[in-house]
Amino acid sequence: MSHDKDKPVQLTPSPEGYADWLAGLKARIHTAQQHATLAVNRELVLLYWHIGRDILDRQLAQGWGAKVIERLAQDLRTSFPDIKGFSPRNLKYMRTFAEAWPDVEFVQAVLAQLPWYHQLALLDKLPGPETRRWYAAKAIEHNWSRNVLVMQIESRLLERSGNAVTNFSLTLPKPQTDLARESLKDPYRFDFLGLTEDAQEREVEKALVKHVTEFLLELGAGFAFVGRQVLLDVGGDEFFIDLLFYHLKLRCYVVIELKAGNFKPEHLGQLGFYMTAIDRQVKSEQDSPTIGLLLCKSKNKIVAEYALGDKSQPMGIAEYKLLESLPLELQTSLPSIEQLERELADCYTSTEENTK
Repeated sequence: MSHDKDKPVQLTPSPEGYADWLAGLKARIHTAQQHATLAVNRELVLLYWHIGRDILDRQLAQGWGAKVIERLAQDLRTSFPDIKGFSPRNLKYMRTFAEAWPDVEFVQAVLAQLPWYHQLALLDKLPGPETRRWYAAKAIEHNWSRNVLVMQIESRLLERSGNAVTNFSLTLPKPQTDLARESLKDPYRFDFLGLTEDAQEREVEKALVKHVTEFLLELGAGFAFVGRQVLLDVGGDEFFIDLLFYHLKLRCYVVIELKAGNFKPEHLGQLGFYMTAIDRQVKSEQDSPTIGLLLCKSKNKIVAEYALGDKSQPMGIAEYKLLESLPLELQTSLPSIEQLERELADCYTSTEENTK
């Protein structure tokens, strides 16, 4: 009985240059797969737009009622049983999609880059075309998943972007000013940490590092984490930076200091000292000047603007928000974890008995 099939296959040595050629082929195949997926998505989005436009036009011109959508859904599913997406609910979304975006050229050039479920999130969660355009552009630029898109919408990213108090217009060259300003927010939302408003600086700092993926997502595109409590030796004395990042687009280090209370002008002196130390000890010649971000529980905007007025280093001041503590009456009325677990267990047992 032959056991040749159990023997390992003997591969001949690869010819010179084969590995590089194979890597190139793999990259081309991967790119082709991505292009094919994008092409399919583009055609699907455009098809849905045209179906929605037809429904809208015929309802407006011929007075067709809502029931025509139910009939159309049934007929399309009968004709194309293997194709999903022709439910009455989705057909109504197609009509809403075409109504929200009457410019087919914009749909073809921009929106068709996003999957259909991204389109539904834009329609469901945003009120008007301008905000939808902004979030659509960001989703395309940063390749957001639908869940990330929804999270950014619900956290009101548009209203927070570029809202920090800064002196960038006075301390940075023009090409960098706008990008640096848009890279900062106010307030920052740290509710993913699960901490209440009475958390101290070190608690927040440790939690941010523990949840660094969510923290980087909240900071925005371009931030790379360098370290926490970064040691600086200045003249034999030791100092520690709360959080240090590097911004890939701005090509500079970003020093972040946390303050658990209200903003005070003297906080900027400490931040500026750390920035100077990074510029002299860490920054390379190719890097742009270090940027500082002071995160505090609250700030008086006018005081913050005054405090930044005479600073020659690029700095920003923003608030951060944690979970608000629940009022006592709500705490006592809400079920405990143990109660919820008992309710779920009872529900599961009851469901099992009913299915027997």
